[in-house]
Amino acid sequence: MSLFCSTFGTIIPRFLGLQTTTYDVSTLFTLTHVLESRSTFISHYKLPHTHNVKSHIGFVSKFDHTFSSSSSFVMEEEEEDKQKKFGLFCDPEEEYIKELDVAVRAVQMACSLCQRVQDTLISNTRTNHQVHSKDDNSPVTVADWSVQAVVSWVLSECFGSENVSIVAEEDVQTLSKANASGLLEAVVETVNECLAEAPRFGVQKPIPALGTSEVLEIISRCNSIGGPTGRFWVLDPVDGTLGFVRGDQYAVALALIEDGEVVLGVLGCPNYPMRKEWLSYHHRYHRIISKLTPPTSETWNKGCVLYAKRGSREAWMQPLLQANKMFVWPNHAKRVSVSSIDNPALATFCEPVEKANSSHSFTAGLAHSVGLRKQPLRVYSMVKYAAIARGDAELFMKFARAGYKEKIWDHAAGVIIIQEAGGVVTDAGGRPLDFSKGLYLKGLDRGIVACSGATLHGKIIDAVDASWGSSSL
Repeated sequence: MSLFCSTFGTIIPRFLGLQTTTYDVSTLFTLTHVLESRSTFISHYKLPHTHNVKSHIGFVSKFDHTFSSSSSFVMEEEEEDKQKKFGLFCDPEEEYIKELDVAVRAVQMACSLCQRVQDTLISNTRTNHQVHSKDDNSPVTVADWSVQAVVSWVLSECFGSENVSIVAEEDVQTLSKANASGLLEAVVETVNECLAEAPRFGVQKPIPALGTSEVLEIISRCNSIGGPTGRFWVLDPVDGTLGFVRGDQYAVALALIEDGEVVLGVLGCPNYPMRKEWLSYHHRYHRIISKLTPPTSETWNKGCVLYAKRGSREAWMQPLLQANKMFVWPNHAKRVSVSSIDNPALATFCEPVEKANSSHSFTAGLAHSVGLRKQPLRVYSMVKYAAIARGDAELFMKFARAGYKEKIWDHAAGVIIIQEAGGVVTDAGGRPLDFSKGLYLKGLDRGIVACSGATLHGKIIDAVDASWGSSSL
C-alpha cells in the first residue's frame, strides 16, 4: 500500500498504538523511514486513506510488513519533544511552519543540484556552454535556471500554482533564443536529474519527467513584481554566481514576504566551511580538505542550510543532505546565534568581493575610524549574512556606488535569519530595509549595515554620519 504524507494530514496510526492525532510532514516522513528500515513485523495493519491531499507534497512509501502489537514503539511525546527542540515541529496552527518546512526541503534540493553543477564546472574545462553573460555582464549558469525551475516546481506542487507567486532573478529570454538549444537541453536535463531524487527530500517526483516546455513554463512563472500587499516568495537561485563558477562561496536564498514584511528565510550555503578560520582560506583548499576528510552523519566540514521565521527569536542550521541519504528532521540541526563581541577591535567585518558593487575604500576608512583592526573578510554572496548569524563575524557593510540598485532577493533571506539569531540589519540611516517597494530596496539610505548587536551597530551608524560628507559615493 502507499502512505501519502501530506504536510498536515490527519491519520489514525492504530498500528502504533497511538492516539488519534495530527502529524506534520516531518514526523510522518520520519515514521515512514523508520518503518521501512524494520525487516520483520508480526501482523498486517492498514492506514486509512487521507483525503484532499496533494500527492506531490509528501513522501510516498510502499510497504507491506507485519508489526508486533507487543512492540513498544511509543514515539508520540518523545518525537514531538525532539522536533520542538530543533525548531522543526510545531502545532499545525502555528504560523508559517508549513511554508518553512517546504522551503527548507526545496533549498536542500537546490543545493544538491548546485554541487553537481559546480563540480562539473571545476573539473571539466569544456563546459563553457554552461556559463553565459547577462546584459550587465554578470555571469549566469545552468544552475541559476535549473534551481529556479526546481524551487518553482516544488512550491507549486506543494501549495498549488494558483497560490504561489515568485519574485526571482532569472527569466527565459536567453533560454528561448534559437541558438540556445544546447543550453536549454542542459537545463532540462539538470532539472530532471534533481527532481528524480525528490523522494529523498520527502517530495514525490514528477512522472513522467518534465519536458522542455514544462521547464520553461515553471521558470517563467517566477514573474511577480512584489509590492506592499499579498504574499510572494523571493528567490535568488545562485547568489554570488561569480564565486560559484570559480568554485568559491555562493548561496541559494529563498524568502517569503507577506504584506511587505519578510516572514521566513532559508539560506543554503553549500561551500560554507564549518570551521570559522577556513572562511579566509582559498576555496581550492576547502575542496582538497573535503575530499580527504568526508563528512559523517553527525559532523560535516562544509555546507549548511540556515533558516528562521519571523517572531521565533531562533535561527537554525542543518548540514546539507549527503548523497544517498534520506532527509529526516531534524537532520542534525543546531541552533545558531550572533556573536556577543561588541568591541570593534575584536570584531570581524565582511564586505563584498566585487568592487563594482561596493566601495572598499569607504568601508576601509570607516573601519579605521571605529577601531576595527582585523582585515576584512571578503566573501561572495549572502554567505556574509550567514557568517554573522552563526557568530563567525560581527559586521557586514555595503556602500554601493551611485546608480546601483539593491535587489530584494539579494537580502531578504539573510536579513530575517540575522534578526532572529539576535542581530540587527538596517540601512546606513538606521532604518529597517523596506521590502514592500517592488523588486528593489527603494529609499535605501546610503548603504546596508548588518551587525551582531545594537552596540556595535550604533557605533557604525554614527561613524557613517561623520564620514559620509567626505566620501565620493
